[in-house]
Amino acid sequence: MKSTLKNFALLICLFLVATSCKEKEVAIPTVKYMAMLSAASEVPTNPSKATGMFDGIYTPSTKVLTYTITFSGITPTAAHIHKAATGSNGGVIFNFGTTIANNMTGTFTLTAEQEADLIAGLYYVNLHSATVASGEIRGQISK
Repeated sequence: MKSTLKNFALLICLFLVATSCKEKEVAIPTVKYMAMLSAASEVPTNPSKATGMFDGIYTPSTKVLTYTITFSGITPTAAHIHKAATGSNGGVIFNFGTTIANNMTGTFTLTAEQEADLIAGLYYVNLHSATVASGEIRGQISK
């Protein structure tokens, strides 16, 4: 009887050890980026009271930038990521599409050069409108 109980207890211990062992989960490192959009950041500035936010998560191993854009006080006619340092204007690098909606989400896959520009802080988000076609609100993307 004692032998049976010992064997049963040993079996339970082995079961518990075996079921508690999990493969090591590997977390993929990501980097958070953001930009606060305002008319004061535009070049030149304008009197708009509109605001917006760009929230991004960049995964260096896949070079994928996942984003969400929110805004208020503006009806965007176009939305882009441009390349230029703060205080300068630059060309369009990524287009957010023709339908710009609040809480818009999506992804872009970056090249090695684009990744370097993102890390260097050379990208800004620009929302254009019928009121200010050159760009009503803007925000530099940073960590």
